[in-house]
Amino acid sequence: MSRVLIAGVGMIPFGRDVRRGERMMTEAVAELALKDAGVTASEVQRVFLANAAAGLVSGQEMIRGQVALQSTALAGVPLVNVENACASSSSAVNLAYETVLAGRCDLAIVIGVEKLSHQDKSRTFDALRGATDVEASCRPEPGKPASNSVFVNVYAEEAKRYLTEYGAGIEDFAAVAVKNRTHAALNPLAQYRIPQTLEEVLHGRVVVDPLTLPMCSPTTDGAAALVLCSEGYARRLGITGCEIRATRLAAGRGQGSQPVATAAAAAFEDAGIGIDDIDVLELHDAAAPAEILQYAEIGLCAPGEGHLLVRTGATALGGRSPVNVSGGLMSRGHPIGATGCAQLVEIYDQLTGRAGGRQVEGARVGMAVNAGGWLAGAYAACVASILVKAG
Repeated sequence: MSRVLIAGVGMIPFGRDVRRGERMMTEAVAELALKDAGVTASEVQRVFLANAAAGLVSGQEMIRGQVALQSTALAGVPLVNVENACASSSSAVNLAYETVLAGRCDLAIVIGVEKLSHQDKSRTFDALRGATDVEASCRPEPGKPASNSVFVNVYAEEAKRYLTEYGAGIEDFAAVAVKNRTHAALNPLAQYRIPQTLEEVLHGRVVVDPLTLPMCSPTTDGAAALVLCSEGYARRLGITGCEIRATRLAAGRGQGSQPVATAAAAAFEDAGIGIDDIDVLELHDAAAPAEILQYAEIGLCAPGEGHLLVRTGATALGGRSPVNVSGGLMSRGHPIGATGCAQLVEIYDQLTGRAGGRQVEGARVGMAVNAGGWLAGAYAACVASILVKAG
């Protein structure tokens, strides 16, 4: 079977800026990714643009990619708009991978972009609520705007359950936030780069008990892009990079379903490797308990032992299984439609040896797990991707 490679990537600094729109960010990362790959827009045969919330935040409900790229050389290239909640851009990569693998095109670009900041903060929170079953979810009181992400309530319940069942302490969740902020301090594109202490996290503003603000991912604007190509195209142009060894999409079906475990297991099977072969991981830490729970779901530890990995430093830079060396969603930032691409940009940079001070020594195999939405007690979608250093 032929291979699909990532030939180049592009990403801009993540942050919060009401003046910076989707179009500006999209144009910037597309240019960066094409330049990194050493190809031109005229060579691109497919565009996949991922965005989750523009319909509610900015009002651009449809043709988001066509609008964002209309003034670029990519205008007119066949384009697919992708929405799959927080898993939007990893889902777009999954589609691009399958398109290239099927021989329908040789060169595709995937762009994930999201603008969550708005002068009216309730728009952002209403958009995030749209990643749940709106009819079944709790609505704000009439006339009272939403003031928090609905997902904070979800993760707070997960945290309470974990603390009760496994004897962990709130300090364990705080330690995840400290770890990822320490990593983000080494990432020039991260939203939050000032290190924080355990005490600062524990004494932060309580959003929903037991979670404090530093334990939760922030509102973020940002974009990231990847150029995918066929093995034959890479060979003709002398392109090196990373092979996408596996990318698997799983759907949650409510309480009891395990889309993270399902996607990860399928990706491992496709790649012909196991968790012990992974050198660096990017997990979906939308809140601190999510990262700890995913350790067990992907096989790093047994259920209920995730907090022990944090205590021993196993998932910190320099540990046996470094997780979220980019800073993760909590510190790199979480522009929901761009997060999946951002995770893969980090893995690509790690495997090609250009991650700077956060470089994982000798990294050759990396994995990204990107979850999205919430449906009756489980993520609605999850994409697990495994990249291998080419050559």
